[in-house]
Amino acid sequence: MLRDLENSALPEKEKALFRFVAKVNHQASKITADDMAPLHAAGWTDESIYYAMTVCALFNFYNRWIDAAGVHAMSEEAHRQFGARTAQHGYIRK
Repeated sequence: MLRDLENSALPEKEKALFRFVAKVNHQASKITADDMAPLHAAGWTDESIYYAMTVCALFNFYNRWIDAAGVHAMSEEAHRQFGARTAQHGYIRK
C-alpha cells in the first residue's frame, strides 16, 4: 500500500481517504470543497475527514519537532520492538 496505493488490496473507500491525506500532506493550501466529494461519495463523514486531517497534521508537526530538536532516529529493530509492544498493549504505557 505504501509503495503503490492504486494497485493495493485496500478497498476503494480507504484508497480515497489515503489520496486525500496525501494531498493534505503535500498540498494542504490547495484543498477545496471539491476534494471532499469523493470522500463523501465513498461513505466518509465530515468527522472522519476531520480526524484524518488532524492525524496527518499532527504527524507532520511531530516529525518537524523531532528533526529540529535533534532527536536521534530509532533503529529498525527498535521500531519493530515498539510495533510489537504497541500491537500487544496499545499506546498506553502502564
